[in-house]
Amino acid sequence: MTAVGGRTLSLEDFSNIIFNESIIDLEASALENVEKNYQFLKQFSTEKVIYGINTGFGPMAQYRVGEDKALQLQYNLIRSHCSGSGKLLSPVLSKALMVARLNSLMQGYSGIHKETVELLTTLINKNITPCIYEHGGVGASGDLVQLAHLGLMLIGEGDVNYKEKVQPAAEVFSQLGIKPLTIHIREGLAILNGTSAMTGIGMLNIIQAKKLLDWLIILSAITNEVVGAFSDHFSHELNIVKHHKGQNWVAAAMRTVLKDSKMIRSRNEHLYEADHVKQQEVFEDKVQEYYSLRCVTQILGPIYDTIAHAEKIVTDELNSVNDNPVVDHHNQNIFHGGNFHGDYVALEMDKLRTAITKLSMLSERQLNYLLNDKLNQKFPPFLNLGVLGFNFGMQGMQFTATSTVAENQSLSFPMYVHSIPNNNDNQDIVSMGCNAALFTKKVIDNSFEVLAIQMMTVLQAVDYLNCDHLMSSKTKAVYTAIRKIFPKFVEDAPKYKDLEKVKNYFEKSDPLAFINSGSTIPATIPVIE
Repeated sequence: MTAVGGRTLSLEDFSNIIFNESIIDLEASALENVEKNYQFLKQFSTEKVIYGINTGFGPMAQYRVGEDKALQLQYNLIRSHCSGSGKLLSPVLSKALMVARLNSLMQGYSGIHKETVELLTTLINKNITPCIYEHGGVGASGDLVQLAHLGLMLIGEGDVNYKEKVQPAAEVFSQLGIKPLTIHIREGLAILNGTSAMTGIGMLNIIQAKKLLDWLIILSAITNEVVGAFSDHFSHELNIVKHHKGQNWVAAAMRTVLKDSKMIRSRNEHLYEADHVKQQEVFEDKVQEYYSLRCVTQILGPIYDTIAHAEKIVTDELNSVNDNPVVDHHNQNIFHGGNFHGDYVALEMDKLRTAITKLSMLSERQLNYLLNDKLNQKFPPFLNLGVLGFNFGMQGMQFTATSTVAENQSLSFPMYVHSIPNNNDNQDIVSMGCNAALFTKKVIDNSFEVLAIQMMTVLQAVDYLNCDHLMSSKTKAVYTAIRKIFPKFVEDAPKYKDLEKVKNYFEKSDPLAFINSGSTIPATIPVIE
């Protein structure tokens, strides 16, 4: 069970609700605070002009709305903004949006009746999610369109995802005895006017980005093993003189993964002290590996730091009040402003997307090194374990990896600087935060594909060398686990189903289970202080 309200909701809490279906329990004192906030608004709003309660919205705020139409105004707002298009968000993304909105409303500054948060909690706990479309929000009066579709579900209209099926909300509510939300004062505006779509999706992006980083550390370790790389490039001594937390964390993780490998070489033993090398004028062995092998800590280190910073910023947003106006019963006032603006999340998603694109580029370069016999001078072309010229090995898979990385590169243009004024120029500079979060999710999904292809390739390399008994205990465990779902192949056969299996394994499994077994590497990427 996960308590919501009265405490900071962490990334781990968020993950438990979304992926482990931890039941939400609303903290009693926080729920009482929500009720006090509502009662204050009810009293304070009498005979005062307050945006979105007795006025229109946005550029039409100069028009007064009569008391007899105030509640209908909220319904009009929800229904009119249900204008999304494109693909439906997956139920997981919609649930993430719901958790983010619930946590913001539970801060007790939105002037809502407690019925709103109680209904949201019921729906989350029963895995009933709204049908929300990817297109619509500009991320600066909040994720208005996406959250309008949440509001539509709450009032018992529109469609929902329930038990893996799209159904009318009214039918599901009736079937389960769920009472739709009643508008009391400003519930419509409070639901729509926030950053919860970009924030919920952003939190999921961070969870999956961590997995990608950990998997590529493992893949980089195995790749270094099969090519017999030197140990000094991930050594403590080399990395500690560069004062970046991420670089040193990655180096420590690689040392942990490769601790008992019999394939990683010592420069002292093979170059400095080797008699046969001292007599050579032209060295048969490379003195230094290619950058994609030698610079792993320097490339993945900034990605670590980017993920850690994104976790801090987006978690702060998750636990923030991000609608407008702010109903402050503690100071007995209502404050108008722009806490719905999504620039914090948009910028972090752009940075994260760029970092994950770079991660996929490193994976593709390591893959290329393994497949190009002229570079590695160790493996057959395309790690073809069959007859050269007759069989093709991983040749076809490389095309998929290369084109997918190219798509990531194109998707990495920042949304943060892509503002288009709208809403009669009331929203004259916007964040496009939901677009940024969705593009980042696409890049993350793509990167799982690229890493899966690299994993399929390194396993073929291990079998070509027949060296699994020389691998470290941790990389051997990974080899064994993946070979159960992707067996060694010699003859050509379609690989798209194998790719999907390995990708799904990467997305759903915890790579830290391999890294951390018997080690002191932290179980999660720490937040930057």
